[in-house]
Amino acid sequence: MVDYLIFLAISTAIFALFALGLNLQWGFTGLINFGHIAFMTLGAYTTVLLSLKGVPLLISAIAGAIVAALLGLVIGFATLRLREDYLAIVTIGTGELIRLVVNNQELPVGDTWISGAFGVQSYRIPLSTEPNLFVKFVMIGLLTLLAAVTFFTLWRWIRITQMSRTTDLGKRITSKQEFASRLGVGIVLAILAAAIYISGVIGLYNYNPKAGLMLVLLLIVAFVYWRLEILVRSPWGRILKAIREDEEIPKALGKNVFWYKLQSLMLGGAIAGIAGAFFAWQLGAIYPDNFQPQITFDTWIMVILGGSANNVGTILGAVIFFAYDALTREVLPRIVPLDEARLGAFRIMVIGLIMMVLMIWRPQGILGKKEELTLGK
Repeated sequence: MVDYLIFLAISTAIFALFALGLNLQWGFTGLINFGHIAFMTLGAYTTVLLSLKGVPLLISAIAGAIVAALLGLVIGFATLRLREDYLAIVTIGTGELIRLVVNNQELPVGDTWISGAFGVQSYRIPLSTEPNLFVKFVMIGLLTLLAAVTFFTLWRWIRITQMSRTTDLGKRITSKQEFASRLGVGIVLAILAAAIYISGVIGLYNYNPKAGLMLVLLLIVAFVYWRLEILVRSPWGRILKAIREDEEIPKALGKNVFWYKLQSLMLGGAIAGIAGAFFAWQLGAIYPDNFQPQITFDTWIMVILGGSANNVGTILGAVIFFAYDALTREVLPRIVPLDEARLGAFRIMVIGLIMMVLMIWRPQGILGKKEELTLGK
């Protein structure tokens, strides 16, 4: 049970990080990216291939993020001066192009070259060797600190809504509704954080390399979330929102809209590249088929479900998606008498139905705001 919770925590955190990059591009800037998986693919393969050449893992992961950002630079120069639909078409084509190139080309693995279709195995992952007792307690201390910060952040996030006061009756009702939704979300996230913390402490003490990977990943997700929250509230973030709403207005104010779009695309791509490194480390062996276009659209579900232009909502969307995935894998076979292939199709059909209901009931997502809804603009 502990190992399974650690696995779920790693999977959820990887795709929460991946979705944060997409949320920056689409939720805050309005860039329609249907090939987000391309950035993850480049990040994963760059990290793995460099580590097999003896490059330290940290430098390999940073290089993977840089290569993914450079892909954003190339795509941006080719498409961002054109209409939005060109970006959507180019990104989805780029994602498939990179996967097919990796699948059909030979890759430098160690001192030999192998076909990309055979995948890449036997590469290093962070913290794979068992540390001594002192380092274990340091890691548990870091996890405890991270848990404490998470609980405090959730409490403050809920309190901000509770303390808001307005004079208009309609706004007061909306504030109460928002407080109720935030309270429910906060409780769920706190319970999940507690379960992950307990599993992490057990996994770190009775050392499991995946627990060490989980700790590093959670620290990275926390850092990226913190920096993104600062960025989107800064003048830079406000310009991105203005571009999303109507790019002619920031143009009239003398802002270089193309450059801001390019920055958003590159930064979101770099975040996805880091997620790709952790995705490769979690799998332990990567193949081109690990990077199917379906992953991009699953990530879009996470962003829309939680609420675009809301980083907490994006993380919540990832949590809900993987909770649904885990529960239906365990529970549905006992309820619905279908074979494995049909059961997979049924699970996709159900989440599609959930998304349709959500779009009717709350099109801005669970934590999104209608005034920041980019869908349909």
